[in-house]
Amino acid sequence: MEERSGSRISRLETRLVRRGFSDPDQAVRLLDEPALHGLAADPVLLDAIGAAADPDQALLGLARLLEALDPHERHTLRDTLTTSKPLRDRLLGVLGASTALADHLARHPRDWHALVSFELRDIHPGRGEFLGELTRRVWSEEAADRADALRAAYRRCLLAIAARDLSGTTDLPQTAAELADLAGATLQTALDIAAEQDPDAAAACRLAVIGMGKCGGRELNYVSDVDVIFVAEAREGADEQRAVQAATRLAAHAMRLCSDTTGEGTIWPVDANLRPEGRNGPLVRTLASHLAYYQRWAKTWEFQALLKARPIAGDPDLGRAYAEAVAPLVWQAAARENFVADVQQMRRRVVDAIPAGELDRQLKLGPGGLRDVEFAVQLLQLVHGRTDEALRSGNTLEALAALSAGGYVGRADAAALDTAYRFLRTLEHRIQLQRLRRTHLMPTDPADLRRLARTMAPLIGGETRDDPVAALQREWKRQAVEVRRLHERLFYRPLLDAVAELPVAELRVTGSGAAGLSAEAAKQRLAALGYADPAAALRHISALASGVSRKAAIQRTLLPVLLGWFADSADPDAGLLNFRRVSDALGRTPWYLRLLRDGGAAAEQLARVLSAGRLAPDLLLRAPEAVAMLGDAGGLVPRGLAALEAEVLAAVGRAGTPAAGVAAARAVRRRELFRTAAADVLGRLDEDPARALDLAGEALTSITAATLQGALRAASDGWAARNGEPPTRIAIIAMGRFGGHELGYGSDADVLFVHEPLPGASDEDAARAAREIVGELRTLLSAPSVEPPLLVDADLRPEGRNGPLVRTLSSYAAYYARWSHAWESQALLRAEAMAGDPGLGGRFRELIDPLRYPAAGVPDRDLLEIRRIKARIESERLPRGADPTTHTKIGRGGLADVEWTVQLLQLRHGHQVPGLRTTRTRAALAAATEAGLVAPEDARVLDAAWVLASRVRAAVMLVRGRAGDSFPGDARELAGVARYLGYGVGHSGELVDEYRRTTRRARRVVERLFYDGG
Repeated sequence: MEERSGSRISRLETRLVRRGFSDPDQAVRLLDEPALHGLAADPVLLDAIGAAADPDQALLGLARLLEALDPHERHTLRDTLTTSKPLRDRLLGVLGASTALADHLARHPRDWHALVSFELRDIHPGRGEFLGELTRRVWSEEAADRADALRAAYRRCLLAIAARDLSGTTDLPQTAAELADLAGATLQTALDIAAEQDPDAAAACRLAVIGMGKCGGRELNYVSDVDVIFVAEAREGADEQRAVQAATRLAAHAMRLCSDTTGEGTIWPVDANLRPEGRNGPLVRTLASHLAYYQRWAKTWEFQALLKARPIAGDPDLGRAYAEAVAPLVWQAAARENFVADVQQMRRRVVDAIPAGELDRQLKLGPGGLRDVEFAVQLLQLVHGRTDEALRSGNTLEALAALSAGGYVGRADAAALDTAYRFLRTLEHRIQLQRLRRTHLMPTDPADLRRLARTMAPLIGGETRDDPVAALQREWKRQAVEVRRLHERLFYRPLLDAVAELPVAELRVTGSGAAGLSAEAAKQRLAALGYADPAAALRHISALASGVSRKAAIQRTLLPVLLGWFADSADPDAGLLNFRRVSDALGRTPWYLRLLRDGGAAAEQLARVLSAGRLAPDLLLRAPEAVAMLGDAGGLVPRGLAALEAEVLAAVGRAGTPAAGVAAARAVRRRELFRTAAADVLGRLDEDPARALDLAGEALTSITAATLQGALRAASDGWAARNGEPPTRIAIIAMGRFGGHELGYGSDADVLFVHEPLPGASDEDAARAAREIVGELRTLLSAPSVEPPLLVDADLRPEGRNGPLVRTLSSYAAYYARWSHAWESQALLRAEAMAGDPGLGGRFRELIDPLRYPAAGVPDRDLLEIRRIKARIESERLPRGADPTTHTKIGRGGLADVEWTVQLLQLRHGHQVPGLRTTRTRAALAAATEAGLVAPEDARVLDAAWVLASRVRAAVMLVRGRAGDSFPGDARELAGVARYLGYGVGHSGELVDEYRRTTRRARRVVERLFYDGG
């Protein structure tokens, strides 16, 4: 090597840096190699290398290629590079963008001629040209091994496709189509090789390969699994079973030829898991067997997959027969009973499968990714392709264009989505080309990002002085956001165009509107999105969006997004109806319109609340102005007891009558019930379900306590206004779930009323005043009103319904000392003073503590009585026809099982274990576990059952708007319960199964601890 001066090296390095080289030292060394001799003095060639995606990589690849050629070929290539710009651009484009193809050229240097074969712009190779090229290479005399020859020939064809793609000779659709055609030709050649090596199998059967997925749609990636289905028939005179076995051998052999890795690498995996029964089904079936499966067993996603089915190899007549036979089934899929649930389940399964660390890098599956486009297009095809054959294309971009031409998607939306899809697919192609690896993730390595940005330069906006990597990231995020926006508009904006300007009674389209949907097409789309009554939904949309008012304009802007949120719920119809009712009530209120228009989170929260069930919407519709709390950052945080009591008592103090005072207290209760219910259905209480349940119970208990405090004050003030100051003190003792701070949305307030005459007052006057005050309190709290009633249940008092409603403290003491039963001591375990005179409440607690935490424990006779009562309740009080395995209150392993078990432990050990002296079930169970009275595993089982049963009861009330102890029989209501409990669409059965498993385990623990324990 001749000696070089330092100044020469410096000048050359400077020139290389200006041309984009990152490692000028290595470049200088390479340029001094004999194979590249003189290239440094060729500014045209040096400029061309500098224009490559990675100049350093391109120069190294060129050096390796030239070194691998014999001198004559090397000279020919150098001359051609100098004189032919098309070849120069293609070769250097490939070398700078793909190390994998550079490696192939280093192994097969004469394959650079493939870049000349397709030099003219108007020559587009198809399956026939690729098949001819593969056949020549595989069956040539030089091919020592057919499998390796197939791999090498495939890479030669791939090299030509990549060169045309990178140089701009072909666009994305043409490149993807060529890749799919090459895949078909490769599979055909693999079948031919298999037939050559197993001629008996080839003679026994006809075998067709059906391309699925991107291969079937002629939109294949550079590196992707090639999804296929194999269909076979016996040749004339052959036995069908043996023919299928022969076809299976041929298919398996062809798959191995493509999927196995040898010294020539691999081609791609052949994936046949889209076949009937997936990987558990036979690899090859006859056409009749395929049809029998699809007609009887196939799920919706299988028909969605068949939308792209296309014969790509093997027997062409059999392939066409298969395609013609399954096509009618595809276009009937949208009419299937579970179409919506299946499609929603597929969509969620895709999103749920994304690892958390990859979510922000996913081009395919992430939000705003390729799957969003493909899912949207395919769903619209399945809905409208039933009646419009123009939509029946397996190619995403072709189908999108047809949807636009047919008026199902607005032209501007379709054009924007087309641009975004092309950008994302091109980006995916460029990433895969580098190493020819299957990936859909944006790289993180700076060098990879720089190379990628340079290959994407023609598609990236911004000034040329911008950092190319920053420009790429910016454009990618912009396109992802656009896809998400268009994904929503694609479904819902045309619905507005179909009904805006139309009378409610005449929902039909006259041709106006960007998308031009007919009323019937709009109904089909709404039905496909899960609306059970599309005609009613259209009427609501029309009422909301029609007209020229400011309200209608804002509604038209919001509805495309809102309709999507409603469709994502268990009951879209209810969500839309409730939104219309709220908007009718508040639509002219400026702050409401601003909240919806400017508060994106508030609008989404409103949509989720309105479609999550009946309770929260019913509460909201009683006073729609409560929607304002959705726009407040702290609006859904439940308020504490002190704050609630202060507000309620202030409102009562301003009222002029007991009725007005209790009405004010009930209004506060209704608002706070909505706040808690909305926070609950939106998952804002706590991420942990058990903790959220505790917080909801605490909030509902505080709301009830504050309401009772206010009602007691109102009734007492009313009595005083009529008769003077009451001659007695009154305390309200919470019982049951109220005392345990475990109230549900539909719970009554179980209480005891205790009073204590003031000094100097007669017992008779005090008792009369107490009865009248308590009676008015109960009457006013349950009186018909726009506010939800609060039923105050005092049946746990001594002597039950036959006993006096209010007793003095001394009367309680006398009764408990003489007549108290074991069950009453058990009930008093949940007693806690909640309202009224705090001193009197404290004295009541002192009275009952010896009864509920007896120093001597539970006598055997009382233990027997408690167990007998529990058994009688199980056998007698279960509603007729109720399933004991799913009844949350007194069913197997339900609330009663767990609570009675815990309460028995409290009765027996509460005197010795301070932690057991609590009214809360979970806290008492935890204390029993800490004290060694319950094994930790048993405690976990009991706690899980109690939490799940309580959450099911809460969900039933939230969804149905009325209390219930069993799972709803209505499918939509059950789906709403499942959604609240975190189960996706179509998984209601899994919830019920999980409930049965959980409570079955709890029942086994209960039988040991409650019935068999000593």
